[in-house]
Amino acid sequence: MTTYPGAADYIPDTGDLDTVRAAADRCHGCDLYRDATQTVFGDGAAHARTVLIGEQPGNDEDLDGHPFVGPAGRLLDRALDDIGVDRDTLYLTNAVKHFRFQQRGKRRIHQQPRRTEIVACAPWLSTELDLVAPELVICLGAIATHAILGPQAKVTELRGGLVEHEHFRVGVTVHPSAILRAPDRSVAYSAFVDDLTTLFAG
Repeated sequence: MTTYPGAADYIPDTGDLDTVRAAADRCHGCDLYRDATQTVFGDGAAHARTVLIGEQPGNDEDLDGHPFVGPAGRLLDRALDDIGVDRDTLYLTNAVKHFRFQQRGKRRIHQQPRRTEIVACAPWLSTELDLVAPELVICLGAIATHAILGPQAKVTELRGGLVEHEHFRVGVTVHPSAILRAPDRSVAYSAFVDDLTTLFAG
């Protein structure tokens, strides 16, 4: 059985985010790199006040190389536009930087990242947050929430609220992909927009 070292061995000693992003392209810290098309690192304003964290790249992100460009990303863009937040002022990333999936015929079916992969990838996320130095971090869904607040943190209990962290405030809401799967998308979307309105105001 192959043992992977985690991302820490791949992180350069630099304060330059672009250099870190380039280094992430060579990361073999867990086994996800084997099947993924590429590393999908964070993107956006280098010193953003607010960072949004998702779970992992999806199929579209894996092919494109940028976070939140698929259906969930378009829904997030719509919500940000509805509350008057310019995406270009934010930094968007994921807890895990490679796409985990199951091949089913020609389709690649999203698979939730395992705890070992979240832990292995954590140094990249930590480095991003250190370099961007945001005032507010918004966790989109359970994987992001666990990555920042620990595996016991529950979206159902923390949703729409703010938690004081050592270096920034943390807001929690659902991942936009959950809205796409909701029985009533309109109700789910309205609740998501309400969450973002509250979190950005806080």
